[in-house]
Amino acid sequence: MRIPVRFAPLLFGALLSAIMVAIVSAFVLITTQGLQPGLPALWARSCLTTWPVAFPTVTVVAPWVRKLVGRVTA
Repeated sequence: MRIPVRFAPLLFGALLSAIMVAIVSAFVLITTQGLQPGLPALWARSCLTTWPVAFPTVTVVAPWVRKLVGRVTA
């Protein structure tokens, strides 16, 4: 099963935001609370609550960032 090309920007935003949320939330939880028995549940809750903010942010901001990078690079 392949996803139509017209959905590429949404898929890009979904994947990028999911990966970033997973990595950053794990880093923040481990650095602030340390390794503890309930860490996986805290991490999952953190991911589920922050991804709905990250996904639309990445989807809206990515085209602007691409244009900005295009202007400042040779």
